[in-house]
Amino acid sequence: MSEAEESLSLRGGTPYSSLSAAPVKPAPVATSFNRRELGQILRVYGRMVSEGEWRDYAMDFHKDKAIFSIFRRTSEIPIYRIEKEPKNARKQGAYAVVAAGGMVLKRGHDLEKVLRVFEKKRHLRLV
Repeated sequence: MSEAEESLSLRGGTPYSSLSAAPVKPAPVATSFNRRELGQILRVYGRMVSEGEWRDYAMDFHKDKAIFSIFRRTSEIPIYRIEKEPKNARKQGAYAVVAAGGMVLKRGHDLEKVLRVFEKKRHLRLV
């Protein structure tokens, strides 16, 4: 027995030669927003913060979905959620804006068009 094997057996370990190389599964990759998508979301968020409507946000990254939650106050539930769900990309579109009650306000393939739900309608009146 070599010196290294002897020291391992004294500590209760196994020698290097008897270790089996078990296949290691890679950690599941979380779905996330890319830089362009995050820029579009933060542009709308910044505008609404400057208008005093929104105060806080949170981002959640799950295996199958990325969520940008928007809060009026920090201690409340989110008033809106911007969701990216790649499995819906070919069907209804990967992006959705969901209200606090769970109602989908807008869904689509293009994030910029989906975020237009937050634009205020301009009312023109003749006087």
